[in-house]
Amino acid sequence: MARRTEPGSLPKEVAERLRALLCAMQDTIALQVIAERAAARLEDLSAIVNVTESDTIYHIDSITEHAILAWFEANWPDDLPTEIVMEGISDQSRPVFPASAVGKDVRFVCIIDPIDGTRGLMYDKRSAWVLAGVALNHGRDTTLADIQVAVMTELPPIKQRMLDQLSAVRGAGRQGVRSERVSLDTGERESLVMQPSRAVDLHQGFVGVSRFLPAGKALLARFEEELYRSLYGDANVATLSIFEDQYICSGGQIAELCSGRDRMIIDIRPLAHGKLGLTGAMDCHPYDICTALILTELGGVVTGPIGRVLTAPLDTTTSVAWIGYANAALGAHVQPVLVDVLDELFSR
Repeated sequence: MARRTEPGSLPKEVAERLRALLCAMQDTIALQVIAERAAARLEDLSAIVNVTESDTIYHIDSITEHAILAWFEANWPDDLPTEIVMEGISDQSRPVFPASAVGKDVRFVCIIDPIDGTRGLMYDKRSAWVLAGVALNHGRDTTLADIQVAVMTELPPIKQRMLDQLSAVRGAGRQGVRSERVSLDTGERESLVMQPSRAVDLHQGFVGVSRFLPAGKALLARFEEELYRSLYGDANVATLSIFEDQYICSGGQIAELCSGRDRMIIDIRPLAHGKLGLTGAMDCHPYDICTALILTELGGVVTGPIGRVLTAPLDTTTSVAWIGYANAALGAHVQPVLVDVLDELFSR
């Protein structure tokens, strides 16, 4: 197990190797998912194959999980022993690659969401994403804050013939973020410029307050309206041009923030569900938000509900409440007011 060190302490050459490996893995998985979807019926892809403590697993998810494990078995290098945390795999039976490292000093933890945004993808409504982050291994004390390398690859709807891939290395800043657009027809890759919004308020911008299912929806809507009233005044609420986007995919939400299309994402479902005593409701988990590093290296901000660093353990069951801002100035504009509204609605 690696001794805990400061973020960004991973040697550059090791970080770049990990980035290249995760990009290669996700390239393989993306092409396989695209091929499977083209050949399968919707009813087959959307069949429920398992219900775990963390989520419902559909047939399309299970295809990807098996493919990822097979890729690691065939391609992961012996000198980078890594434990896998992945949706669909119990936290009590985490595989290690190479297999010869089981029971020895495992240097890294790789947390993976094989398909984030399954529901939108299997109905061909919107892109899903393959997500992965690698952290130095501190045992069960390893958290999202320890992630050193993050990679996310788009799984587009059938009619879309291009996909995007984003990656980042901690501590390298904007220069360490790579973004590419890949043609599914030719394999050609071209560079993308990722630029989060520089807006310092929410006017004329897109915001997402995650409320995808009936559970907690009324309370979350009340929170959103109270936030806007507190920010901009009661008299202005009727004429505010703040637009909503419900992208049922945390990775997709991060991509929207990175690209400048969204200004803020608020996912406080765990707070709403806890306030209402709703057990078993769908929340964000650590694997859903494991690529937040890409946004923060671009100058965005990702925090917990009251502004603290996300330190959820790298597991498949912990509920994570998070807020993403396109830039620090916007965060400074919203965060103090948001904390007051949270206190009013959720702490009393």
